[in-house]
Amino acid sequence: MKPVIIDCDPGVDDAVAILLANKLPEFNILAITTVAGNVSLERTTYNALGLAEFIGLDVPVYRGAAGPMFRERVDAAEVHGNDGMAGIDLAHSRKEVEGVIAWDAIYQHAVAWKGELELIAIGPLTNLGMAFIKYPDLPKLLKRIVIMGGSTNEGNASPAAEFNIYADPEAADIVFCAGVPVHMCGLDMTMKALMTPEDIERVAALGSKEAKFFRDVVQGIIAFMKKLGVDGINMHDPAAMLYAADGSIFKAYPAGIRVETRGSITLGKTVTDLYSDAKWPKNGFAVMDVDCEAFMARVMELMKQYQVLAG
Repeated sequence: MKPVIIDCDPGVDDAVAILLANKLPEFNILAITTVAGNVSLERTTYNALGLAEFIGLDVPVYRGAAGPMFRERVDAAEVHGNDGMAGIDLAHSRKEVEGVIAWDAIYQHAVAWKGELELIAIGPLTNLGMAFIKYPDLPKLLKRIVIMGGSTNEGNASPAAEFNIYADPEAADIVFCAGVPVHMCGLDMTMKALMTPEDIERVAALGSKEAKFFRDVVQGIIAFMKKLGVDGINMHDPAAMLYAADGSIFKAYPAGIRVETRGSITLGKTVTDLYSDAKWPKNGFAVMDVDCEAFMARVMELMKQYQVLAG
């Protein structure tokens, strides 16, 4: 089993990704770290604690950065709702770990796991950027980083940039330059991981409270995407989570990746060198494609593991 920390900003598709991660046999989930992104840090932390309790995921939750390293915070509340969970309140008794900030927790776990730890980052990369700045020896203590973020050629926060990178481009560039292989599950791939309303109903029909939550939490985004001409929801974070577990249904290519931090219209763009003569160092992988049928089958397989309660 891979020892992993999930760094996230729940968020609708973060919630679905964590639902799936909880049943992935490939993972030994050590902790969840939260960051401001889709909504405020206060709310992403609340949502992470509520979700962990809801699905019985007994791991520590560490609060991270309340905003980007050098910029004003942006969010995606218009997509995920002001509470990040489309109005669903996962009330809970769980508490975050007090006295340990996310980047310190990442380092502590990395030291304990002696180079085997993998980070799965499905929100802005501020916590990871802070960890690399504070702990210069951290790169040699990590095995790899899988992110949901970026793209080789398109954006959603702007014409050039994907939201998670755009939210903190300086932190993202620190991560890509840290010396740890970064597997970029960007919009090239995640836009193809589309679940239709019919697919979502197939999940809900499994009957568990978790399957019904899966259906209910995505309805706001389905309505939002319908206005854009898309019939369903692009499963950005869940696709990255499944790639982190098993890359066999995906296509990834070695790449040199940097982040534009100064451009007036290209801020946050992941400048990706797959083929050029510049011969950038290949500091990561660009995940470009997914077998959509196999993706859906894997989602169903994992969601079937949640039990339907009698009565």
